[in-house]
Amino acid sequence: MDGLYVRVIRAALIGTVVFFAVIFLPAGTLEYWQGWVFFGTFAGLSSLTTVYLARYDKPLLERRLRAGPTAEQRSAQKVITAVGGLVFVGSLVTSILDHRFGWSPAVPAWLSLLGDAFGGLGFLIYFLVIRANRYAAATVEVAKGQTVVATGPYAILRHPMYAGALLMLVWTPLALGSWWGLLSAPLFVGWFVWRLVDEEQVLRAHLPGYPAYTRRVRYRLVPYIW
Repeated sequence: MDGLYVRVIRAALIGTVVFFAVIFLPAGTLEYWQGWVFFGTFAGLSSLTTVYLARYDKPLLERRLRAGPTAEQRSAQKVITAVGGLVFVGSLVTSILDHRFGWSPAVPAWLSLLGDAFGGLGFLIYFLVIRANRYAAATVEVAKGQTVVATGPYAILRHPMYAGALLMLVWTPLALGSWWGLLSAPLFVGWFVWRLVDEEQVLRAHLPGYPAYTRRVRYRLVPYIW
C-alpha cells in the first residue's frame, strides 16, 4: 500500500478515536444524540474530504497531513497553533459539560440541528478552498512555485478557509446543546485574527503578487466587515 495512504489511515483512525473521546467522555454517557449527530457530521465530512484529496490531489493531502505546533516553522505560529488547540478542546468540553449538568437552559433540538447544518456549511467552504488552492497547507508557509489564487472563494475573502472554520466553531456549542459554550466565540475570533495577521506578514514578504492581491480583495475574514 502507498505509504501516504498508510499515514492517512493511521492519522484518521487516531483522530477519530480522540474526537470520539473528547465528546463522549465529558458527556459521561453514549445517550447523547447531539454528540452523535455532531460526531457523525464532522467525522463523515472529514472522511469524504480526505478521500477526495487522496484521489485528486495527493500533494495537497501531504501538505494537510503536516499540521500542529511541531509542524510550524515559525516560533510565533507554534505558539498560536498550540493556543488554538487548547481553545478548541476547551470549548468542546465546556459545551458538553454544560449540556450534561444543565448549567444553562436546554437548547431546542431544531437549533442544535441548525448548528450542525452551519458546521456543514463551514466544511463546504473548506472544500471549495482546497479545490481552488492546491497550496492550502495546514501550516503557515510559502511553497516553491506557489502563486496567488484570486478565484473562487479567494475572490471574496483573503482567508476563506478560516472564515469557514470560524463559522463551524461559532455554531458548535449550539450543535452540542450548550449556551455557555457560545462564550468561546470571541476567543475563536481573536485567535483567527492573531493567526492570519501573522500569516499575512509571511505572504506579503514571500509570495509574489500578494500585496497587489490584498489591494483587490479588501476583506480578510468576514465580508464587508474585516
